[in-house]
Amino acid sequence: MVHILSFAVLASAAFAAASPTRRGMAVAEQRTLPITFASAGKPDANTNLNLRIALTQQDMTGLEKALFDVSTPSSALYGQHLSLDQVKAFAAPSDETVSAVTQWLQESGVSDFEMSGPFNDWISINVPASKADEIFDASFEQFVHIESGERFVRTLQYSVPQDLLQHIELVHPTTAFVKTLVKRPVMSVPVPGTANITERANPAPSSCNSVVTPACLQALYGIPTTRATQSSNKLGVSGFIDQFAQTADLRTFLTNLRPDIPATTTFTVQSVDGGVNTQGRAQAGIEANLDIQYTVGVATGVPTIFVTVGDNNSDGVNGFIDIINALNAESAPPQVLTTSYGFDERDLGSALATRVCNAYMTLGARGVSILFASGDGGVSGGQSQSCTTFVPAFPGGCPFHTSVGATQGVNEVAADFSSGGFSNVFTRPSYQASAVTAYLNALGNTNSGLFNPNGRAFPDIAAQGENVEIVSGGQAGLVAGTSCSSPIFASVISLVNDRLIAAGKPVLGFLNPFLYANPQAFFDITSGSNPGCGTNGFPARAGWDPVTGLGTPNFAAILDAAGL
Repeated sequence: MVHILSFAVLASAAFAAASPTRRGMAVAEQRTLPITFASAGKPDANTNLNLRIALTQQDMTGLEKALFDVSTPSSALYGQHLSLDQVKAFAAPSDETVSAVTQWLQESGVSDFEMSGPFNDWISINVPASKADEIFDASFEQFVHIESGERFVRTLQYSVPQDLLQHIELVHPTTAFVKTLVKRPVMSVPVPGTANITERANPAPSSCNSVVTPACLQALYGIPTTRATQSSNKLGVSGFIDQFAQTADLRTFLTNLRPDIPATTTFTVQSVDGGVNTQGRAQAGIEANLDIQYTVGVATGVPTIFVTVGDNNSDGVNGFIDIINALNAESAPPQVLTTSYGFDERDLGSALATRVCNAYMTLGARGVSILFASGDGGVSGGQSQSCTTFVPAFPGGCPFHTSVGATQGVNEVAADFSSGGFSNVFTRPSYQASAVTAYLNALGNTNSGLFNPNGRAFPDIAAQGENVEIVSGGQAGLVAGTSCSSPIFASVISLVNDRLIAAGKPVLGFLNPFLYANPQAFFDITSGSNPGCGTNGFPARAGWDPVTGLGTPNFAAILDAAGL
């Protein structure tokens, strides 16, 4: 993905104030330069930087407790999801925090700033590079990604006043060296024939070993073909990097592979950061088409929204902050959101990773199931790369979302690209403690020293991710990756939510406590591994594993676990 920063020009009068008395400063974040980047010297002193200051939110510990109270099946509050106002009471900064930080900015000569975010928990400022150096005790430089040539301005260290450390979580983008989201899937032409994989007990055509279609998924997982009935039930699909979902390709896909539903079935479009959904064969996005075709074409009748994030973003992570802020601000966001993009955890740094992860917590507390593809690099991260220790993907390690790995074949073995492992930022949440401990005990000393055994483990579950048929640019082809798996699993959850709403029950919301409490609701995957970093990676085994999680969905068993 092309990482795009947008800069706004401010009148120089905004910085005409005299230099204030210097406060005692404390280093907020620092890092070494990643080996994939090189310094390209200082930017022009007048280069405008669009920076965001993340204000400390009032009670995220209390919100986390509330999230688990409404998401854990054994809790008396299970299913009593919070309202927007209830979440805001936890996530908004205090008046004291807002006052302290804005007063400092004014004292520093920054009078042009804007409160932003769904809870007014960010302050956006535009300052020249020289001013940013001054107020943050930093040295902003131009950096270039050696392989792609992509350039942006960052610093390896910045400081804030010592007395504001309790009020400021981070300043961004500063030390984050995020370039590309996960690579787009590549299409290949379907080849007749079957793979040499033995069929499992689930009856599915042997042709599904080499070409996966909605009919294959319906057979493998028991996904119903009957139409959903609840118009209030929504399924959101994230779209980034100018990937456009084509209505013509969806029509062809449905005509060919879902002839039992109207070929005119379509989706609505929501724009963030000026996002568009340009139509035309030459504009077809393989990833966007995949995500839309395996939601509209699998979650039969569920209203689907393509949330397209444009290039008019300056959040330093390709719109990842902006899309979740936009959904957090809605009174009725979609109950399920699937995203087939991600990063390597180390590129964000712990402060930014935590802030983004907490944004998923605020949305999850309101009853939204957030699913992400786990990545396609095995244990080497979001995509295959050289490494000496295992590279956790992001947001795979975030404990407040559901990470989806990949399988292949009718017999369902782990796909070797399925990213999985253990976070270096987030500790293991209680909902997965027992399952992960059992896996680590069985693993023994294998891969010792290459990963953090105390970290949040991922993925949580899995679905088919190899030889998945789509239509793009008018042509049928096959794609592979966990970017196939996430929309498939999201469709299953949306169909379960439809049944729950029809029965007068709350939707599933944040999934993980429910998933780990009901391992019997999944087809356990016990073969395969996810190699990388010069190793065989982690092996799949009985129970949870860091390749396929708890396994793949058994629709009937999930319904039963949900009390339907």
